[in-house]
Formats: sequence, structure tokens, C-alpha cells
Amino acid sequence: MASLLHSKSPALSFSSTISSPSSLRSSVAAAFPRQYKLPAIQSKIREIFMPALSSTMTEGKIVSWTKSEGDVLSKGESVVVVESDKADMDVETFYGGILAAIVVNEGDTAPVGAPIGLLAETEDEIAEAKIRAKGQSKLETSPANTTTSDAAAAAAAAAPKVAIVATPYAKKLAKQHKVDINKVTGTGAFGRITPEDVEKAAGITKSIPASTAVAALIPAAAAPAKASPTSLTDIPGSTVVPFTTMQIAVSKNMMESLSVPTFRVGYPVSTNALDALYEKVKPKGVTMTALLAKAAAMALAQHPVVNATCKDGKSFTYNSSINIAVAVAINGGLITPVLQDADKLDLYLLSQKWKELVDKARAKQLQPHEYNSGTFTLSNLGMFGVDRFDAILPPGQGAIMAVGASKPTVVSDSEGFFSVKNKMLVNITADHRIIYGADLAALLQTFSKIVENPESLTM
Repeated sequence: MASLLHSKSPALSFSSTISSPSSLRSSVAAAFPRQYKLPAIQSKIREIFMPALSSTMTEGKIVSWTKSEGDVLSKGESVVVVESDKADMDVETFYGGILAAIVVNEGDTAPVGAPIGLLAETEDEIAEAKIRAKGQSKLETSPANTTTSDAAAAAAAAAPKVAIVATPYAKKLAKQHKVDINKVTGTGAFGRITPEDVEKAAGITKSIPASTAVAALIPAAAAPAKASPTSLTDIPGSTVVPFTTMQIAVSKNMMESLSVPTFRVGYPVSTNALDALYEKVKPKGVTMTALLAKAAAMALAQHPVVNATCKDGKSFTYNSSINIAVAVAINGGLITPVLQDADKLDLYLLSQKWKELVDKARAKQLQPHEYNSGTFTLSNLGMFGVDRFDAILPPGQGAIMAVGASKPTVVSDSEGFFSVKNKMLVNITADHRIIYGADLAALLQTFSKIVENPESLTM
């Protein structure tokens, strides 16, 4: 030991002032407190975690592994394709090493933060990684290194220990309550030690709040909404199809929207001039959706409160950018690509950007900032002949505009003469905590003027 320590630190002097072996040990311990206590060799097996690819993602599905077990990886290299609630994305490794074990196979799902693969630093650690991937907590001792039972025990004691996998909060609790985390049995994913495991080891029992205890005494009849699904009868011949990851996210967002007090305002808009402009710019690749998004962005610039957000129920959050999210139906779900700074882009650049976003959305290749940065949403079903509909407010936004089809409508002027004009009905759903009826009425009037005099859209 002395020679090993001496080789690591030439500055350590073994002079005549060290008069006894005990004083030597105390000097070494004082100089090297950490090295003296830890094993000389520690294996470095790192986990590849399921990343959070969006703010709403709680779990991800493995689409495909681009690398196989045994492949050597470099830091920053793509290793797996993960399906989030919005898109398929390549996941890179933060470390270099050998892909020793795949924990979550293709087609399977895992919660955000859970290990999906293991990286070994050397080939000698691959076997240990495979054992860990199977959930085994102890390494098997090699027969070649065991001649007697005593030798086996000594070898086991000297062997490097498998690194303890615990959440940061669990480690903090273990330190606070003086719990040896090495002796705690983890109940989390793949043996991960959770805060609850540490509290259990420390003998801590959580007290039930009085409000919870009272709520537990309320008869089940007071909550029929939770009991009703169990009373549904199965229809013979029916088939149950699980939600996709995207459909789960849509369902979660729709349920979250129910907690926001909303109201709706409708307004008829004449589209003769807009239809004429569309026929002129359509050959240049401009879509009606791009025209409507541009008109909405220009109107929002004059009514910033409708572009605002209420995040805490106590304040307005005015957004400096006008980012128009446009609802797009894709195979297996719905997504809202975002036209960022739509009020500042010219119509042709906006149309080009929109085409790129739609192509990426249908290929499930949108980046998070391309679908989660919207400040106002536009939903257009006019191309399907729908004359009117109400849209559900997306979480985190103040309003959403629903646009129906433009249809010939008989109208009369101030002198009582009748004529036929193309009109579309525009409905807006808004967060009533920050947006009021007069705000939407003013926005719709501005939007109508822009659509009925659309020359400004091409400037």
C-alpha cells in the first residue's frame, strides 16, 4: 500500500519523523481520505436514459435502435430513435463507450428518466452490464478465482461493487436520515432506489392529512365519474386498440383544457377579395392556410391581449412574438406546427415555411420548438366543407381560431338591395380569465377588415 501511494504522490515524504506504523497509517489517511476508503478500481457503466423530448412527454416508445449491442459509440452519436408524444427523434449518447445492453427493446415504452440502455467503458464490463440489465444486483464469482470457500469470500469482498442507482432526492434523504443507501432495496425501474425506499428504510411513515382522511370517508356515490367506466358493458365483437403515444398526449391536453374557463365568439367574414387574391398567388405555392395565418398574425399585432397567456391564474403573460400554431391531422393523431413570427414574415416565405413544417410533421420529424412554441392556434376545416365548429383551447395559450368553409350567402346592403357574397364563419375560443368578449369582438373586426381588403397580406 505504501508503495502504491508513494507512486501516486511523489510529494509524500517518508522521513524519520514517522516513528511507528500506526503514525504512518494516520498520516496516509489524513493525506488521502477518499483514496484510502474507496476501492482502487471502479467500473464505469453508464445508463442511457429515456429523454424528455417535449414539455408534455411522460413516456417514450422505442422506434428503433440505430446501434446494436457490442457497437462502439462516440459521444454525441445517435444511438436510438424515440417516439415522443409529437414526433420521432434521434437520441444521442452523452458518453462514449460500448453499447453493452439494450434494456428497452424496439416497440416497448419507458417513462421519462428510465434507463433504456447501458454503456460499458471496457469489454470487461459488458458482462456486468448485462447482469444489471436483467435486474440482478450481485455479480457471479468466476470459478477460476475460487479455490476454497474462504478465498471465494475474500474475492467477493475485494471485487468492485456495482454502482448504486438512486435518484438525487433519494440520496439526499439517505444523507439526512443517516441511512446506508448501499443496504436499501430499490423498488423503482430496474432496481432504482426511490425516496420512498429511503423513507421506508428509515422507518418514516407519512401521515395522512385530515382533508384526505375526510375525503376517504365520502361515499363512492359522490364520485360517479370515476365509477362509471367500470359499469360499461362490452359489446360483442368489439376490439380494444391502445392509444398511440401521440394520442395519449392529445387526450392529456384535452383533459387539461377542461380546467380553463373558456367562452366563444363567432363572426361572419366576407371572402370575395380573399378568394380572388388566393387564385392569383396559388400558382406560386401559397395556400389558404398561409393566407389565414398571416391575416390572424397581423390582427393579433393590434390586439396583444389575445396573444397573451395566463399561466398561474393570477397574471397576464404578454408574448413578445406572434407564433401561429396551425392544427394538422396526421396518421394516428393531431399536431400543431408553429409559424414563428408570422406577422414579420412575407406571405411567400411564410408559405414556404409552412410547406416545410407540414412535410416534417407528416414524417414525424418536427423538433420540439417547431410544435410547442405557439402563442395562438388556427384550426381550418373549411377545405372539408365544414361551415362552422368550435375548437378546444390548447393548454398554455389564450385563444384558438376555428375557420369554416366560405360559402355563397345572400346579403342585403344599407339600401335594401340583395346580393350574393362568399362568407365564412370564424369562431374563437378564449381563456376568459384574461380575454373578454370585447377583446375578441375587436380582434374579429380587425381580422375581417384584413380579409376583406387583403392587399396588405402581400406587402
